[in-house]
Amino acid sequence: KVRDKRQAIVDSCRAGILGAEPATVISNNSGSGALDRARREGIPHYHLSSTVYPEPEALDHAISDTLVRHGVDLVILAGYLKKLGARTLTRFRGRIINIHPSLLPRHGGRGMYGIKVHEAVLSSEDQATGVSIHLVDDGYDTGPILAQTTIPIIPGDTPTTLQARVLKREHEFFVETLQRIVDCMVLITSLPEYQLS
Repeated sequence: KVRDKRQAIVDSCRAGILGAEPATVISNNSGSGALDRARREGIPHYHLSSTVYPEPEALDHAISDTLVRHGVDLVILAGYLKKLGARTLTRFRGRIINIHPSLLPRHGGRGMYGIKVHEAVLSSEDQATGVSIHLVDDGYDTGPILAQTTIPIIPGDTPTTLQARVLKREHEFFVETLQRIVDCMVLITSLPEYQLS
């Protein structure tokens, strides 16, 4: 069974494959599966959206404050499609990670998510696609790329078959890359120079 990438991360943490612990889950959708999963897993979870906080600045403060309150070291946008506010981006600069189902910068940007990405890949007649993991900035899919993996396009691929193959690799690659990031964070925070700053 194909797992959701968020569930893949939680499962990998709980199994000791990924040396991290989910601190909190935030969703802008009160009925999201992510909040249901967090509830089942006993992870603190919050619905924070423009419905709850109509003023963008108040929503940005609520997100940032929630992440800080739960001691979050790394923010993972696994399916969160909204832009983050300036306070959150500044507070967690260099520690907000997103995953995208193409070889960025190709087929990224506003509105490019889900099946739309795979339709664009096949329309462009690319020979390969892949998965990109990147830092988040104030644009859509424009932050520095941390890691990419390539997936060949097979003759006869449809957007649906391509999406399924990319999604399967996405889960594995996300966990592998996150572990490398966690290892680097542990190394950096153990350096004497870091302790003095």
